[in-house]
Amino acid sequence: MNEIKKIEKLVELLHKNCKLSLEQVAAITEMTTAEVASAIDGLEKNGTILGYGAVINWEKLSARNKVTAYIELKVTPQRNNGFNRIAQQICQFDQVKSLSLMSGGYDFGVTVEGDNLREISLFVSEHLAPMESVLSTATHFVLRCFKEDGVIFPTENEDDREVISL
Repeated sequence: MNEIKKIEKLVELLHKNCKLSLEQVAAITEMTTAEVASAIDGLEKNGTILGYGAVINWEKLSARNKVTAYIELKVTPQRNNGFNRIAQQICQFDQVKSLSLMSGGYDFGVTVEGDNLREISLFVSEHLAPMESVLSTATHFVLRCFKEDGVIFPTENEDDREVISL
């Protein structure tokens, strides 16, 4: 395996399971433990690896009743800055969990989180919609998450018995 493929494999492994030991990653990528440690350090320093985290089934934590919404934004790009300055402004809000420039019917896809529907509605109406470049918004509230970042969430209270008819 060439060096570029080894690094790509290393990044894929960490993305899927950042709890793997250096020894496990070394064995899978055909690198030494020292090479893996050095590669990870380099990827962190150059900004390829920006952080580590777990995929959480938030429904299991009854004390945490957050609401998530996906918001579509149509905007007017700014002269000489395109979408970058608008994106920088939107990213400053704590409620914004992710922001992506999109192709298609809208320009930005924004994922926000709040304590309740009203909080998110107020955030959109008081902060996003009034922004100078924003032409329109469409808010979609998440009712239930079935799969996130490649991980399928188990469904509860489903009857797995086969239906038998006579």
